[in-house]
Amino acid sequence: MEIGMNGYAGTLLYADLSRGTLEKRPYPPELQRLYLGGRGLGVRLVSDMVAPDTDPLSPENVVVLATGPLTGSGVPLGARHQFVSKSPLNGTLCSSDSGAFLGHQLKLADFDAVVVSGRAERPVYLWLAGGEAELRDAAPFWGMTVNETTAGVRADVGEARASVACIGPAGERLSRIACVMSDNHRAAGRGGLGAVMGSKNLKAVAARGEGKVPIADPERTKEAIASMRTKMLAGPVTSRSLTDYGTDVLMNLINESGILPTRNHQSAYFPNTDAISGERMAATTLVRKKPCFACFVACGRGTKIDGVEGEGPEYENAWAFGADCGVDDLAWVTRTNFLCNDLGLDAMSAGVTIACAMELSEKGYLPETIRFGDAAAVHELVRKMGYREGIGDEMADGSYRFAARYGHPELSMSVKKMELAAYDPRGLQGMGLAYATGVRGGDHINGYMISAEVLGVPEKLDPYVNDGKAVWTRAFQDMTAAIDAAGICLFTSLAPLAAADYAAMVSAVTGLPVDADGFMRIGERIWTVQKLFNLRAGYGKADDTLPDRLLTEPLREGAPKGRVWSRQPLLDEYYRVRGWDEEGVPTREKLAELGLAGPGAAATPEPIAIIK
Repeated sequence: MEIGMNGYAGTLLYADLSRGTLEKRPYPPELQRLYLGGRGLGVRLVSDMVAPDTDPLSPENVVVLATGPLTGSGVPLGARHQFVSKSPLNGTLCSSDSGAFLGHQLKLADFDAVVVSGRAERPVYLWLAGGEAELRDAAPFWGMTVNETTAGVRADVGEARASVACIGPAGERLSRIACVMSDNHRAAGRGGLGAVMGSKNLKAVAARGEGKVPIADPERTKEAIASMRTKMLAGPVTSRSLTDYGTDVLMNLINESGILPTRNHQSAYFPNTDAISGERMAATTLVRKKPCFACFVACGRGTKIDGVEGEGPEYENAWAFGADCGVDDLAWVTRTNFLCNDLGLDAMSAGVTIACAMELSEKGYLPETIRFGDAAAVHELVRKMGYREGIGDEMADGSYRFAARYGHPELSMSVKKMELAAYDPRGLQGMGLAYATGVRGGDHINGYMISAEVLGVPEKLDPYVNDGKAVWTRAFQDMTAAIDAAGICLFTSLAPLAAADYAAMVSAVTGLPVDADGFMRIGERIWTVQKLFNLRAGYGKADDTLPDRLLTEPLREGAPKGRVWSRQPLLDEYYRVRGWDEEGVPTREKLAELGLAGPGAAATPEPIAIIK
């Protein structure tokens, strides 16, 4: 089935669950031109439709599932989709990216995006196929885990190859760190967007389509793909490291650099990382490589433990349940990762919250005894968090709320209430800046300065210096926003691909006149819309920071020994580079440059007419 001539299906589906209505609307060309799709489309729609003071778990919040023009186009690694909503974890305008096959199937089902509002009276799921949409009864699946739900929905629609995104028990119980799982194992993990689906009684979205996505200029697309493949196959990260060992290839490298957060960031070196590394996984638990649609990198790990096959753990998950909790047993880390996915929890936030609880217990602030290194306890705490049992009920809303409950919010290793990832910013000035200024909180992916500061891609930067880091951080943040909007995997940037490469692919597939500068401008526009929403939701300069520990307690070992993160000089320069004022508010001139209306913190884009 041909669904268009330019990488877009051309259709947005609006599902009002309170009314039980489904309405197809044309995809406004202006949205395609200004935001491309994916994260860009989702961010713009949520910004237009949701007031910044809206309760994220109320019917008034909206969740958008969106693809980009490269999603399903046949461009290698073009398999990404985004869930976008106001985050119940921290109230930011949050986008969460995932892969597998859902984006491809959604596009082939003749939809670019689904916009869900309201709240159903009883559990439902959304079935999309052949340009038609149907709300179906999900009561039989309510209470099921992710794997059970995925199998049940596929059986219910009679399509074994249907792609299913669903929530598990954590999302049903409105855990603020609940995620959305696609095709069993791939998480749209950050920000608690699984709880938004749970609050709407939306158990799953399933899609199945046939045919292919036509493109505007096949010859130019072939040329762009050939150039892309050449660069990726020449890059050691994308041609060997990720393919051979998955993302957990980073474990030993980050540890040897003295920047692996250990025991809730009390240290940045873990003595036995090899035991939970990608190399150990390849030698013991790996069964097969698991690529997303149209991916030749195949960083996904199909693994098996205790006779059960699943996926992962990815590097961040292995760190969260491993080094951060003082655990060096890959078997236990793998079991816990499988359980976490099946319950529908963000593994990073879950692991960091457990590490926080361990330090609270270690310091005598917690009645319960939870010790670093107790792998079985980590596993059981994940189960309790997923089902909100016992202390797991308190932990299910993330480390900040949990630590604050016991009087010590400073022990939450988070930014804007979102847990930090597996890189200690005391030894990474640029990564620290990306964490502090992240529009969805303590996030690493939306400004992956590890690429330059550790991997040397596109060039090696000294991780300990401040000079130039604001420029680089802004570039990584804008580039990532545009990549997410295009619907292609961020790992393509590790080849590295440049803005001109992405622009060439987008232009060839869509026919839009996008060049390198235009591609980066789209990313900056997306980033700015998220920033404006967050400002209006109450986030200001004081929130662009890191936990006090990372500002005042120097690292005690390794190459970065004696270092902390230098906030003020980096932040001041970042605001200048962004064209924002000294309080971190975009200036009128910057907004006009981006085509966004309004003065200062009260600014918001003018709604595009077709959006209601």
